[in-house]
Amino acid sequence: MSIKMLRFSSRNDEKDFCFNLFEAGNINELKKFLHERRYLRFDEAGKISAEIVRNVRREGDEALYRYTQKFDGADIRGRVRVEEAEIAEAQASVSAEMALALSEAADNIRKFHMLQTGRSWIDAEKEGIMLGQLIRPVETAGIYVPSGTAPLPSSVLMSVIPAKVAGVSKIIMCTPPGKDGRVDPIILAAAREAGADEIYRIGGAQAIAAMAFGTASVPAVDVIAGPGNIYVAMAKKEVYGYCGIDMIAGPSEIAVLADRTADPCFAAADLLSQAEHDKMSSSVLVTDSEKFAFDVLAELNAQIGKLGRKETAAASILDNGLVVLAEDMAEGIETVNMIAPEHLEIMTEDPFGALPRIKNAGAVFLGSYSCEPLGDYMAGPSHVLPTGGTARFFSPLGVDTFIKKTSLIYYNKEAAGKASGSIMKFAAAEGLGAHAASAAYRRVPAEDVSRC
Repeated sequence: MSIKMLRFSSRNDEKDFCFNLFEAGNINELKKFLHERRYLRFDEAGKISAEIVRNVRREGDEALYRYTQKFDGADIRGRVRVEEAEIAEAQASVSAEMALALSEAADNIRKFHMLQTGRSWIDAEKEGIMLGQLIRPVETAGIYVPSGTAPLPSSVLMSVIPAKVAGVSKIIMCTPPGKDGRVDPIILAAAREAGADEIYRIGGAQAIAAMAFGTASVPAVDVIAGPGNIYVAMAKKEVYGYCGIDMIAGPSEIAVLADRTADPCFAAADLLSQAEHDKMSSSVLVTDSEKFAFDVLAELNAQIGKLGRKETAAASILDNGLVVLAEDMAEGIETVNMIAPEHLEIMTEDPFGALPRIKNAGAVFLGSYSCEPLGDYMAGPSHVLPTGGTARFFSPLGVDTFIKKTSLIYYNKEAAGKASGSIMKFAAAEGLGAHAASAAYRRVPAEDVSRC
């Protein structure tokens, strides 16, 4: 590949939050950049999360009280679960306009995820043999909803509703409280709209541990899902195997694949939409037009000063922003497949023509008007997506996150007898005599079975 990689630097001589572009390398530098992003501080965060998980497993609620006081500044002793009165009060406090937006988004999310539901099936084409698969929801699911610098009602809807559509019997939700020990009202209103059964005022790695192992106040669940910071992600990794998880996700990211026909204003706005999430977020532009790249640079400089979270966005662009100049669009597509981004926007003359060649992405946004925030809030697919290149093997949160599949096998006497010879050959090759005997017994006449 003959790509050219450009990085951002600050341009302090003119005004705050203005950027330059400088050439930073080729394909090898891009691979190094991607490798470093995929291993962001995991070791240190993993040690801290593992200790929290161990303590919650050993001490239960006492550890929850201690960590909530330490990290959230809140005393939740004796009131871990959010009571109905607080939820009703929260619902009443939400404006009619916001309630309508929650309802509209929830409807879109339900409709999309209803299309993901599968059915159990049975195949009886061969005489005497019936094979099939049972599709069943897990009985309990735990949803984690972060809070951080702002409440995230969209994450409530995007995580709880797929579990509800899957048919999970009991859905609990954990989210950090404020210093007063209360959960943000918009979070509670969204949880009620989505259909969460129980809500707990705990956050961080301690919430993941509580849902995995259970405490006196918090029930253990079968699957834990939902977004969170690096400590939440590492706690999920720690408890995986004791329960299921959706994925191990990191900071948010976007890649914009654009040609000369795209609007640089749109591209810059969408890159900044992810940069404002977190200083560790990554925004990458992939284009085959050097002129377009510098037009986007000009737009970034024009737009960033207008943002309320401009300091965060600027740090993200400087530390984790990237422009990749490709020889042509085929090379650009090869590049985005290597990046495997959480969000991929295709702003080209023929976005649908590019789509069949896209192999790795959490979500794909086609055309200049399909901005990433549509996916965050209103379109319908869950915005809980694989990050850090894990779109190569992880899928978005969805109905499948909350279901399990059971294989069905039935052979009658004649069919089992026909298969026994091949079974015995496999068993002999693997040195498993009891397996061979089990199949051999099915070969004898019915009246002789007693001799087994």
